[in-house]
Amino acid sequence: MEFGFWAMAADQPDQIAVVEPDGTEITAGAMLARCNRLVHGLQALGLEHGDVVAAVMPNCAEFYTVYLACLQAGWYFVPINNHSVGPEIAYILENSEAKALVAHERFADACVAGAKEAGLAEERCFAVGEVAGFRPITELIDPHPETLPPRRAAGMVMNYTSGTTGQPKGIRRSLSGVSPEDAGIGFGGILMLFGINPRDDNVHLVGSPLYHTAVLVFSGAALNFGHTVVLMDKWSGEGMLERIEKYRVTHSHLVPTQFRRMLALPEKQRLSYDLSSMRHMIHAAAPCPVDVKRRMIEWWGPVVDEYYAASEGGGTIVTSEEWLRKPGTVGKKWPISEVAIFDDAGNLLGPNEIGTVYMSMGALNFEYHKDPAKTAASRIDNYFTVGDLGYLDEDGYLFLCDRKIDMIIWGGTNIYPAEIEGELVSHPKVIDAAVFGIPDEEWGEQIKAVVEPAEDVEPGPELEAELLAFCAERLARYKVPKSIQFVAELPRDPNGKLLKRKLRDPYWEGHERVI
Repeated sequence: MEFGFWAMAADQPDQIAVVEPDGTEITAGAMLARCNRLVHGLQALGLEHGDVVAAVMPNCAEFYTVYLACLQAGWYFVPINNHSVGPEIAYILENSEAKALVAHERFADACVAGAKEAGLAEERCFAVGEVAGFRPITELIDPHPETLPPRRAAGMVMNYTSGTTGQPKGIRRSLSGVSPEDAGIGFGGILMLFGINPRDDNVHLVGSPLYHTAVLVFSGAALNFGHTVVLMDKWSGEGMLERIEKYRVTHSHLVPTQFRRMLALPEKQRLSYDLSSMRHMIHAAAPCPVDVKRRMIEWWGPVVDEYYAASEGGGTIVTSEEWLRKPGTVGKKWPISEVAIFDDAGNLLGPNEIGTVYMSMGALNFEYHKDPAKTAASRIDNYFTVGDLGYLDEDGYLFLCDRKIDMIIWGGTNIYPAEIEGELVSHPKVIDAAVFGIPDEEWGEQIKAVVEPAEDVEPGPELEAELLAFCAERLARYKVPKSIQFVAELPRDPNGKLLKRKLRDPYWEGHERVI
């Protein structure tokens, strides 16, 4: 059997490849034809192997058209966060040296401004819908044939990191030069780690923005394995449950925040949907509090799989059954990976010793685009790190403590916010929580908590006292927050990643924070 979307689509053109957010169904044959035409059109513009195509789009079938075109034409595909403003788009276009941009009309103003600032010629800017000064994408697609294009070779996605510190950086890997079909098993291979195989009547549900690395990796893998992909434009807990029942969804990818939102639904509402089709509810991207995950497994059954990885690579994996034996773990290493813990001096640590988590995936071939210093700083030999702290137990299971940048140092003692956040969100009156350090003249840092109360819960001094008392019963005294602030909603990106710096940085203005 040949793998890869192109072979799968040619073999079963009537298979539904994508279900749009509005319910429109796109067959694999129709998507393949449009993808081929787009490659012909961009090749006619002069694009060659190794060139970059960027896109700013919502969750829609056209997003995959551009993605699949790049993956069969030997180009790099750069998905840009559709919340970006003009200068942010311009930076990525310039840094990646994009030769073409595809923009959706929903984000017209920012894309026009970004393309202009980056100096990208108008004839290389294409619009889904109407964008002033951009050519309709139909002009690039419709005049060209549906046949497979010439000079086919496997392309690659080049994601830009979120830019927690400094400007975002592109994660660039070398192109293999092999055919898209030969690379197809690699494009879909992430699913095989979870026992998800090609075909098998699988249906993947996308509830988060496609510009996020993991969301595109998993849904793109589904397309390359011949699965149907169901898209949501804006996620909601009940909306997801409805689609699982309607489309008999077998697997999806979520983050813990989405778990909490679904668990917060009224019980009668939660239990009114048939979720029996689900085989793998995969999650990652943020620490999942033990209580939250346990409740999800009780509700959905042993289908809640977790992994730890980064845009740069990975990783570890753990099934529900394993997790129940070792609550809190993010699993053991992938068969193709290595995981190790090092101290700040670069010494390898032993079992149950906390340090920086490093990973390796065979031949380490990624670099931070145009930033050799950052590339070098992230490495020890063939290992790389994204700055997470954790330890391996005696059985090789990885437990994460927190991001090094988020760790609180109180009087010389290391405190991990994720532990405190996990306790806070287990309280029935809390829907979300963030914990971080703020300046303290005597102790260096003190613990600050910001809490999003559950619906219909009144914030104020009484709730603060109740939560602090709750923490005091479950945490050592030095880990209990000194104060709690209440907000209507914590700042998270659309994929659920907590933007903690937005909460923490104002407290540190005029102070030097030692990490």
